[in-house]
Amino acid sequence: MISISAAMPAYNEEENVGPMVEALDPVLASITDDYEIIIVDDGSKDRTAERVMELQARYPKVRLVRHPVNQGFGAAVHTGFTSATKEWVFYTDADRQFKVEEIHKLLPLTDKADIIAGYRAPRADPFLRKVFAFGWFSLCTVLFGYTARDIDCAFKLFRREILDHIRVDSRGATFSIEFLVRAKRAGYRIAEVPVSHLPRLAGNPTGAKLSVIARAFRELFRFRLRLWKEGSGKQGRA
Repeated sequence: MISISAAMPAYNEEENVGPMVEALDPVLASITDDYEIIIVDDGSKDRTAERVMELQARYPKVRLVRHPVNQGFGAAVHTGFTSATKEWVFYTDADRQFKVEEIHKLLPLTDKADIIAGYRAPRADPFLRKVFAFGWFSLCTVLFGYTARDIDCAFKLFRREILDHIRVDSRGATFSIEFLVRAKRAGYRIAEVPVSHLPRLAGNPTGAKLSVIARAFRELFRFRLRLWKEGSGKQGRA
């Protein structure tokens, strides 16, 4: 029996976070008694945090971590990951676009891989968002080599110990690619599994905002430069 921390970033998800916890808690309880659900409220302007506190009365495994102000997607994910206390971390979003019971597709690979990454098959997003996603994947592959076919898919299961051996500096949308690249370079094994993807029923995505996109590109190229400098440093010491 494994122990699992489920980590979910949430920004203005008061309509989604309740149904998400109600769906996720029994799924985790069917797998193990040793689990927790960590919800990171990233400075929401709605009642996301209050809704989570209400849920805690019925779901004692739920933990709330709050950012006083919005820090960005990667910062919320990082806080969720580093707040995890269990052997495995299950990462998903609070927007209800995944079937949480499909974690059972990932579990059989825990003996063979350190990161089991879902990929959306098919992706239930507007056409233009799919085009942007393909462009982002292509750019990341050119800069860093292949890591996963769906870099930003919010449905992953990985060993908590990875966070003790790699450092991820990105705090925006580049967080996912930096996590995967650094884990792969550290020798951790990555497996991929297709998962269902559903249209968003409530709330508004923030990934298409120009400010978010601009930050992602800045962080992406800074990460590429850091890797070059790190590589040059190792060669110099050799």
